[in-house]
Amino acid sequence: MNLLNRFLNRFEEIFISFLMAGATLLIFTAVVHRYLCGLPIPYVQDFMLSLNFSWSQELCIIMFVWMAKFGAAYGVRTGIHVGVDVLVKQFDQKKRNLFILFSLMAGAFFTGCIATLGAHFVWQNGAHHAWLELTHQPFGILPEGPTTPDLEWPTWMVYSAIPLGSGLMCYRFLQNAWSFYHTGSLPSYNHAHVEGLHEAPSGTKVH
Repeated sequence: MNLLNRFLNRFEEIFISFLMAGATLLIFTAVVHRYLCGLPIPYVQDFMLSLNFSWSQELCIIMFVWMAKFGAAYGVRTGIHVGVDVLVKQFDQKKRNLFILFSLMAGAFFTGCIATLGAHFVWQNGAHHAWLELTHQPFGILPEGPTTPDLEWPTWMVYSAIPLGSGLMCYRFLQNAWSFYHTGSLPSYNHAHVEGLHEAPSGTKVH
């Protein structure tokens, strides 16, 4: 289980970083391309107009959707999501723990439902047809499913972010609930902390 958690932790960080960097680079390239297309520079303008970047916006949207779904799971793991606990803190420790466990299990139930419904939607939206085609089984009149307008990718591949991201969120909620039940602690995130900066010792003058 520890090996699985380490793999998922590393995968989340690498995958989200890749999507953020890729989307940023793609947006920057598309903006520069659009700007250069409007400059009346011989050869340069002709070359830029010959490049087709009409698909860049659609790809960026897809990347941001996947980034949001997996980023939400990362937020559950690290405790970065904002929570309102003013009322819960008014209870004694035992009741407070029960409310926390209930909220974690409710989060797991909700995201589990979204993952299940999302998986059913993806399966009906073309994944079933793709699986039968991949395994060389007859698919009869089973629809192939729609594709995206610009990239012409199967939409079931794009929508797979819903069951995969929500399923990972469900796992993170269950992971936090298990950890809280045994240790009484939850993951927390210091929003004021900046990576690479350290607090100066008390009494030290900052110039």
